[in-house]
Amino acid sequence: MIPKEAAPGDDTAGLLYYLYGPGKRDEHVDPHMVAAWDPSVADSVKSKDFSIPDLAMLLDAPVRALTGRKPPLHVFHVAVRNPPEDRLLADEEWARVAREMMHAAGIAPYTDDQGCRWVAVRHADDHIHIVATRAREDDRQPDTSWSKLRMQEAARGFEIEFGLRRLAHADGTARRWSKTGEADKATRRGLSEPVRETLQRTVREAAAAAVSDADFFARLAAAGLRVKQRIAPDGNTTGYSVALPGDRDSGQKPVFFPGTKLAPDLSLPRVRERWSGPPVNLAAAPADAWRTAAEKVRAAADQLGAGGLHDGAGDVAALGDLIVTAAVVSPYLVRSQMRRAAYEYERASRAPAARQMEGQARQLYRESNQVLARSVSAVGRNDTVAALGLLLALVTAVEASRRWHQTQEHRVQAEAAGRAGRLLHEAVEVTVGVNAAREYKPRSRRTAARAGTGRRAVTAPGTRPMVGTVQMAIPDHAREVLADPAWPTLKARLVEVEKAGDDPGDVLATVAARRELNSADSVAEVLTWRLDGWSRQRGATATTTGKISSPTSTGFTGRSGGPRKTGAPGAARRPPGDEQRKGPRRAR
Repeated sequence: MIPKEAAPGDDTAGLLYYLYGPGKRDEHVDPHMVAAWDPSVADSVKSKDFSIPDLAMLLDAPVRALTGRKPPLHVFHVAVRNPPEDRLLADEEWARVAREMMHAAGIAPYTDDQGCRWVAVRHADDHIHIVATRAREDDRQPDTSWSKLRMQEAARGFEIEFGLRRLAHADGTARRWSKTGEADKATRRGLSEPVRETLQRTVREAAAAAVSDADFFARLAAAGLRVKQRIAPDGNTTGYSVALPGDRDSGQKPVFFPGTKLAPDLSLPRVRERWSGPPVNLAAAPADAWRTAAEKVRAAADQLGAGGLHDGAGDVAALGDLIVTAAVVSPYLVRSQMRRAAYEYERASRAPAARQMEGQARQLYRESNQVLARSVSAVGRNDTVAALGLLLALVTAVEASRRWHQTQEHRVQAEAAGRAGRLLHEAVEVTVGVNAAREYKPRSRRTAARAGTGRRAVTAPGTRPMVGTVQMAIPDHAREVLADPAWPTLKARLVEVEKAGDDPGDVLATVAARRELNSADSVAEVLTWRLDGWSRQRGATATTTGKISSPTSTGFTGRSGGPRKTGAPGAARRPPGDEQRKGPRRAR
């Protein structure tokens, strides 16, 4: 939850007309009041006898009644917004938020019946606006000198109470969220995400792989971005801005974003930190890139943060760049998980402390990063067998970073590392399933039949009792799997495997045998991930070889030169934003 106090104003009615109106580009939907200083105050949009000027007059009455010096800017305005991934709050919950924010800001304390007048208006799902006037009923002005800090503290409490994403305040590591207008603009243009998000990801990928200023700016240009460099009088580059082709303001001028407005670690000085230090050793042969990178990552995990707070901050930053590069070059069938892991780890890569760039772990992560970036074109992006070792090493490295953040009491960063680690674990198990499907040789029905069961009854696809299938395929884990909350999802995957024409028991036994299950927190969830990888690979193989799949098949589809089949499921489609990685298509 993010409360943002706007600059004070002097036009109460004008602000209310805007909040209750359609917005600058019709982005306001169903504007209505959710709370006010007095519960009996009518909502202007619901009352025929009470207009917006009437509401403004009520709010301004104490200001006009002040006997002393009147404040020249008497309108207090704060917007309270939730990040996109949070659940939608009800009007009653937003009303509680508004009352608490006015109490925390000193506008209308709970125990003070002489406080200022205010109203809260909601015209979007994810935020409210609170408008107050800086004049109390007792002819005094409120003390709002600590309003921003106290509203932030109140927001942290609501994040816990409402189960929202817990944010940190004032540690300088939070990402720059896209504004509502930017999201609406992306919708109008038919983009999959706001331009700010696309620029953040593209610039981060270029910074992670670059080795110099020239390399960095060349990568930005190659990605299709417009780039402006800020040149000092002495000829040195002191900053940069980027814009997406086709993104223009109302005056038809390109909308440029400085690096520091994209993320705290994308300013030019912070970008340059990535290639500071000794040169990177790129002695690995291209064919050994995945293995060499995995060895360096495992060695670095044991040394992460060994030098203390400052060295650890540089280590986790270098690990973040490595995950970004790994997501770019990862096999296509697991790239969606890798991209989400890189997104989640971004906050964990920014520790709220000064950084030293001499850590041994940082150097190893940089070497791994450059090995992947330079050698992947020769290795090939779809080598899931080779990539599995690196994914396992990254899981270990991210867990080491999570423990380091916990030791330093970086709660938000530790939680971000935990979310990234879970996504990397999922990518590992999906890769296991992909590899199992590539090497799978289906047995004949006679061979697959269990001894002593007699002739197998013919059943329609999807009607086989999957409980018995699990008990026969993985007898050592059957009891645990059937009692797991993830069992219904695993059962659905087994039904999909059967509908695709494979024996679900044979497939389940195959993926279970690929890698141990005893250390899994949830065996059912791990097996579900492996079956996801299995389905993706089987679907991609069928598409590539030109085979016609069953109309009821739920396998995943990969790229092919033939026409796309209607009704093909979307799980293997390019993840959001991935279609823009090679640079946006220029408008004609």
